Amino acid sequence: MRGVVTADDRRPVRVGISSCLIGQAVRYDGGHKRDRALCAALRRFAEFVPVCPELEAGLGVPRPPMRLVREGERVRLIEIASGRDHTQRLARFTAARVRALRALDLSGYVFKKGSPSCGVARVPLYRTGARRRRSGTGLFARGVREAFPDLPIAEEAELGDPARRAHFAERVLGYARVSALFRGRWTTADVAAFHAAHERQLRAHSRARCRALARIAAGAAAAPRAEVRARYTAGFLAALARPVQKLRIREPR
Repeated sequence: MRGVVTADDRRPVRVGISSCLIGQAVRYDGGHKRDRALCAALRRFAEFVPVCPELEAGLGVPRPPMRLVREGERVRLIEIASGRDHTQRLARFTAARVRALRALDLSGYVFKKGSPSCGVARVPLYRTGARRRRSGTGLFARGVREAFPDLPIAEEAELGDPARRAHFAERVLGYARVSALFRGRWTTADVAAFHAAHERQLRAHSRARCRALARIAAGAAAAPRAEVRARYTAGFLAALARPVQKLRIREPR
């Protein structure tokens, strides 16, 4: 794909995305929610992996509108008009799709806000005899977050601002690079070189996390390899998740 940046000169940077956001007519009413600005920004460096859980699970287009309903400790996906329960169908699809996504080495994911399958947060959640609360998470989005806990994830509504899109892109590319570092064979010297190459970037986000990562890199030879990989990856991504710190300029007295 033209314009796709690779993290290790072999693999493209791939971003999962709700299919409706790239203009595919897959929504319950047969429409889409194309986000032109978002797509243009991400296509500069990434290859899309579009997913529509409800369509791909076999619910068709158009389809009856659905919502999340809490029954005791369980959250179910229910057709509004008929009360038909699609929870198990979507759960089976989610398990299979997550396995397929794992093989694609995703570096980020953009979900559709408010969707009972794809919303990340504040999805309307209904309960018998109680008022609706915006406290739900889409069933497919929950499965992706559980399977890929470090993966940069956002809803399209969060990325309407160019600065936030740029920050998300930085996190996605960071995920791709640190994943490439620990893919296959790596040495403690590789970790030290990686940290040195990214030190200025890390310091701009979090000086404290940068120092902690430097200690992990410096002590890598004496620590179990799996621990080094896990701690450095988690710390690196946590640092990039913080917005760049603004410099405080003191006014002259």
